[in-house]
Amino acid sequence: MKMRKKQPRPQKRTAAKKQFLAPATLNVPASDLPVFTHKKDFRSSLHWRALRILAEFVDGWTFLADVKKSVTIFGSARFPETDRWYQEARRLGRLLADNGYSVVTGGGPGIMEAANRGATEGGGPGDSFGLDIKLPFEQRVNPFVEKGAGFHYFFVRKVMLAYSAQAYVYFPGGFGTLDELTEIITLIQTKKISVKIPVILVGKKFWAPFLKWIDDVVVRDYKAASAGDKNIYQVVDTAEEALKIIKRSPERTEFG
Repeated sequence: MKMRKKQPRPQKRTAAKKQFLAPATLNVPASDLPVFTHKKDFRSSLHWRALRILAEFVDGWTFLADVKKSVTIFGSARFPETDRWYQEARRLGRLLADNGYSVVTGGGPGIMEAANRGATEGGGPGDSFGLDIKLPFEQRVNPFVEKGAGFHYFFVRKVMLAYSAQAYVYFPGGFGTLDELTEIITLIQTKKISVKIPVILVGKKFWAPFLKWIDDVVVRDYKAASAGDKNIYQVVDTAEEALKIIKRSPERTEFG
């Protein structure tokens, strides 16, 4: 009997590999994030964007509804674990959790990671929350976030970070940190947020030149702000000093 020759199996078509970036690559400062191009389809229309923005607000407020006694911590995404301020933010996160406060950050690396890390190490009832930025392939979130929400729009995320915090703490940082600080000061200055909510700047050496510029140039020379506006914020050097101020602040109940 004549044996048939074995025909070679047809090779399966393989789909083109998707570009994939490991989480470690994406857990970087926002300015170093990769640029992704999106297809021009219905998602590019203003109507769709308006609905998406509204949906993000609804999801964000729903997520935060159960977050009580929260402290939002801001600071540079660039600081490594060995940095002094990383360690100070980590200590503050742990102290806050031990005292029943929830820690809320932007969910990214650096100071945000440190604060979330400390909160997970604390023995108290406080939780570790992260509000991060969504990317096409990965979430840009640090591994110490216990409960998180992702946002496409930076401005929606910023509103959520400021929404219901009992105190705002700013460690040394760059343009993003300065933006978030000056916006909160403006909201308190214009009575949109209660003056009883503490704004705490950690790191006297870091903040001194910026605050001197405000005193000497903005207030004295240009009179673009009032001298009394300087009472909105307080400057400390340690996590323990920050905690003392936070413990004296009233709990926010208007969102309950």
